[in-house]
Amino acid sequence: MTSLTDPERHSPTGPRRVNMGTALIYAGLTLGVIVTLFPFAWMLLTSLKGFQELFNLSFLPQQPTLDNYTQVLTQTKFLVWFGNSLLIAGITTLSVLFFDSLVGYTLAKFDFPGKNLIFLLILSTLMIPTEMLVIPWFVGVSDLQLTSSVPGAYFAIMFPGLISAFGVFLMRQFFESLPTDLLEAARIDGMGEFGIFWRIAMPLVRPALASLAIFTFLGNWNAFLWPLIVIQQPQFRTLPVGTALFNGEAGTQWGLIMAASSLAVIPVLIVFAIFQKQIIDGIVLTGLKG
Repeated sequence: MTSLTDPERHSPTGPRRVNMGTALIYAGLTLGVIVTLFPFAWMLLTSLKGFQELFNLSFLPQQPTLDNYTQVLTQTKFLVWFGNSLLIAGITTLSVLFFDSLVGYTLAKFDFPGKNLIFLLILSTLMIPTEMLVIPWFVGVSDLQLTSSVPGAYFAIMFPGLISAFGVFLMRQFFESLPTDLLEAARIDGMGEFGIFWRIAMPLVRPALASLAIFTFLGNWNAFLWPLIVIQQPQFRTLPVGTALFNGEAGTQWGLIMAASSLAVIPVLIVFAIFQKQIIDGIVLTGLKG
């Protein structure tokens, strides 16, 4: 007699079998995860090795130590570079989220002469390589003598990225998907245009805001060429510039280099973890509520 708990009795198709295609997909994804995480694991474990262990080519440290982190935090200006990058990336991200959303909302929900031409001109700036813009940026910063003062130096690093053409495009596409009737109902109730934008439209495009925040923060956190060119004073260096120079100073002390790189990854992981949840919640909750 067949037992009532026999899985084959309750399964209309007999015993459950794993599809070969699904197995290959999971195997490929697993391999991709391993390949992606291996450099980070190597970096972290190398930062925990002493100088003598660096040349043994062993994956795990035999005698883990935090001396590399202690030297990075106490004998270099790592905290200054870290603070500069955090300040610049944070302010730039907030600026992009606000102004790009405002421009995208205007282009999506208002009709005025030349709207499409303005949008095309904004998109055309994406075709210009950054290297071609470095010279006019540098000439403008030099003429204004921005790098000689504390707020001016930070603004000199930030101003090329305070508004993003990609962000305008992304936000415009999301705002166009919002129902116009909802906005018209708010106007009938007497709400002002900025209130409609801030209190109604912005909460409905949280997935786009989260994605734009991640892209903007990562781009400014990892920016190297422009900060390297525009800033000469050591106290205004950002983390990528400082780490690159520290790399040259440290020579073959890979433990110190890996420790600095490991610390530099922490804010990126935190920002991605925070906004990844916002993306998921926004996809689930975005829409009209009765």
